[in-house]
Amino acid sequence: MSQRERAIAIIKRLRDEGYESYLAGGCVRDFLLHKTPQDYDITTSAKPAEVQRLFPRTIPVGAQFGVVLVIIDGFPFEVASFRYDGPYLDGRRPSHVRYGNLQEDILRRDFTINGMVYDPIEDRIIDLVGGRADIERRRIRAIGNPRDRFEEDRLRMVRAVRLAASLGFDIDDATFKAITELAGSVTRISWERIGEEVSRILTEGGARTGFELLDASGLLQVVLPEVEAMKGVEQSPDYHPEGDVFTHTLLTLGQLTMPTETLAYGCLLHDVGKPVCRRREGDRITFYGHSEKGAEMAQAVLKRLRRGRVVWERVGYLVRNHLRHTQAPKMRLSTLKRFLREDGIEELLELARIDALAASGDLRYYRFCKERLAALKTEEIRPVPLLRGRDLIGLGFTPGPVFADILQQIEDAQLSGEIHSRQEAIEWVNRYYGNRG
Repeated sequence: MSQRERAIAIIKRLRDEGYESYLAGGCVRDFLLHKTPQDYDITTSAKPAEVQRLFPRTIPVGAQFGVVLVIIDGFPFEVASFRYDGPYLDGRRPSHVRYGNLQEDILRRDFTINGMVYDPIEDRIIDLVGGRADIERRRIRAIGNPRDRFEEDRLRMVRAVRLAASLGFDIDDATFKAITELAGSVTRISWERIGEEVSRILTEGGARTGFELLDASGLLQVVLPEVEAMKGVEQSPDYHPEGDVFTHTLLTLGQLTMPTETLAYGCLLHDVGKPVCRRREGDRITFYGHSEKGAEMAQAVLKRLRRGRVVWERVGYLVRNHLRHTQAPKMRLSTLKRFLREDGIEELLELARIDALAASGDLRYYRFCKERLAALKTEEIRPVPLLRGRDLIGLGFTPGPVFADILQQIEDAQLSGEIHSRQEAIEWVNRYYGNRG
């Protein structure tokens, strides 16, 4: 049974009990765009308690707002009761809700393209807000008064940008005007919710368009002032003929196609340290230390956006090392092998490729690393250790900090091809550390 069939089975069960029930929101929009929906949400006249009575496995995730998860074959489906929302006093949640009818439920939603419902039994779309016409016009338009919708939930401003970018739509003039007027208030909602939308802008397609819209609307300077600060930061035309740091960053975002969250943030923030590290030395513009400073700043940004530790640690690694590949041809073989085996190297090299394409287009260092990585076997990059700590003890060494130094030097010699066997490693130790045994 497909997800759609499971959702329809829920609707049929509700209908059999005399309740209205429809597919709602994004899945209806996706049907009209000939896309496969990621989720199938259901709206119904049944109250939460009635939904729970009809289905054996439910989770009341938001019962106070009329939302129950119904579990079918292990898959959750959000079933929401028709409701009318009271005033939104905190810019996020209604002060109270009451159960209403279908029309009231539709009119409380965010955008017209999300305000349609679909009756799968009669195969008909119910569109009270002009959502179908807006899909045909490829337009994001708030339902009713845009200011009212955004004052109800400030996150809708960022969501409008995300939908426009990922769908390739324009934002309706009145809707966009309301965003520009209210942009400064977006941080009244939690940073976690903002961070989730920013991540989706970066990873769902159209990241460059999304950030151009964030910039034009005034949201960028509120949510990501560190990116706004890249504007007008001049770079050397020899390496960056494309222009300032902000222009370069937009070009890197334009190279992304459904990336990982960490690569996307790596592209967005790899030069975030340049505005504070920029110096002019005669005719030269320098950014000494911007990778290290940028890693520190990037992690602070991601913590503010409430991204997980795995994300901000990896992005810190990408930003700190995004120019390191340019030193690869000069590295000792052992150093190169250690570099190419680092956790995150594939994302780092992809960032290097995108960074180069958004600047001078010089891919020689990227290609050098990719070619060496392809040519080296796993056992050449991560060889089995020839000696371990217990072997040094057997050779008469007393355990201590020197162990780590000796074992690393043995591995360096192994990676460089100087030694190949356990016996050669023992001879190496005796030769260089014999008097320490």
